Amino acid sequence: MIALCARLVAGEIAVFDKAYVHFKHLFSLSQRGAFWVTRAKDNIRYHVCKKRKVGGNILRDDEITLKTASSKTDYPQRMRRIVARVEVDGKEVEMVFITNNMDWAASSTCGLYQSRWAIEVFFKQIKQTLQVCDFLGHSKQAIRWQLWSALLMYLLLRFQAWCSNWPHSFARVFTMIRGVVWDRFDLADILRFYGTAGGKWRMRIQPQAVYLPGFAP
Repeated sequence: MIALCARLVAGEIAVFDKAYVHFKHLFSLSQRGAFWVTRAKDNIRYHVCKKRKVGGNILRDDEITLKTASSKTDYPQRMRRIVARVEVDGKEVEMVFITNNMDWAASSTCGLYQSRWAIEVFFKQIKQTLQVCDFLGHSKQAIRWQLWSALLMYLLLRFQAWCSNWPHSFARVFTMIRGVVWDRFDLADILRFYGTAGGKWRMRIQPQAVYLPGFAP
């Protein structure tokens, strides 16, 4: 993570999961003028220096300093601690965020972290749906080609689904296409007919069988 943030400059923003909280690293970002947002660990010990006005889904908005000697040495300045109710999978949960930015609205800080979840969902779809976790080759070029091919397919399917007002998940559209991949079809027509009684496309359980001497009994 330190290497990934090495090129951050003043005014840029880094958003971390709480598993990557390292106060010495966060302080180095602050010294460079970069902003950061992350979730606070449950065992963080702190002293409240100033309480800010709150409202809506924001439960607490405080300026704090760290209490533990080692943590205070690593990060001697004030930081901001925000407690908010945020929606996760359709349910409201309480989360605690910390940041070095003292000027943003508390809701903006929560929104930045929530934007990070969309990136996590994207990586999950790429790895699981398009099976990028299993590489066909082991050379640098082979892995690069597979990643670029997966990204290209993802963008094309996303664009087509958006143009067709597709209401279902990305995993469903990918599964549907796998079911008709051995037919000649128009993707827009398939998306339009999916789930309707008038659909004319049939899904095959498996591709047509092919006899390969030496590979089949």
